[in-house]
Amino acid sequence: MGSYILKRLLVSIPLLLVISFLTFVLISLSPLDPAEVVLQAQGVPTITDELIVQTKEELGMDKPFIIRYFDWVIACLQFDFGNSYVTGKSVWSLIGPAFLNTFKLTLVSSAVIIMMSILLGIICAMNEGKIMDKSVRGFSFFLTAMPSYWLAALMIWYFSVKLDLLPTSGMDSYKNYILPVIVIAISYAGIYFRIVRNSMLSNLNEDYVLYGRACGLPERKITMHILRNSLQVAISIFCMAIPIILGSTVVIENVFAWPGLGSLSVRAILSRDFPIIQAYVLILAVAFVMFNAISDIINAALNPKLRNDF
Repeated sequence: MGSYILKRLLVSIPLLLVISFLTFVLISLSPLDPAEVVLQAQGVPTITDELIVQTKEELGMDKPFIIRYFDWVIACLQFDFGNSYVTGKSVWSLIGPAFLNTFKLTLVSSAVIIMMSILLGIICAMNEGKIMDKSVRGFSFFLTAMPSYWLAALMIWYFSVKLDLLPTSGMDSYKNYILPVIVIAISYAGIYFRIVRNSMLSNLNEDYVLYGRACGLPERKITMHILRNSLQVAISIFCMAIPIILGSTVVIENVFAWPGLGSLSVRAILSRDFPIIQAYVLILAVAFVMFNAISDIINAALNPKLRNDF
């Protein structure tokens, strides 16, 4: 198992290098001159060619492209993403706390989504074709189709404005998590529980279920075996749900004024703060690669046959 984990992590390194290169290239291909953006952010009234050349020298933009790329990669490995063009502060000092805030919201939301998906998947699978199954699936289709910003607005109007029960912004207490987590969970649980349901239904038709019932095993024990085998299929989906939620909280964070990556990235895009945009894209890409590797490792631990395929 240790050799499999090492091989799987080593395979991720070339992919991370390609992602970092593409991130650096896409920002470099911007029609806007970064030096001019810096001068505009600093409020320089008259931008001359001499000032642009001087700024490029100060920021190291006068070096060849490949040298700038490797300097940037080496700095990123040390969590040094440069300085913000707008504030002049270290990018890590801005994006680090924002990432932590978003990650907290993501973890809580992911835990709720996984629990809801497993629970609803079991209920629907064990009541296939019945009113309970059809009602849950129909209601989930309806909720999943709702735009998240509209659902968030409804939640704020009802629970915060009308009932005055929950706060509408910030993250001062556990109450601030309730509305954002509910909106995120509704948006994703309706998708993931169907995966659990379909996986359980396919396992219900396996021979070991028939043999277990024929031997008189308790239905609860059979259900646990079915669930364990079904979750092997859903593990990859659940692992990838974390980076997906991490990168899709932009709307929720802006609606609930959550001080996370989503809010920070929107401000960076509007102000053309390239270093923050680069760091944001790179962090999300690394999260996708790493959680994909984690899902493969977990599946290999549960199913030893997968280790031979690598």
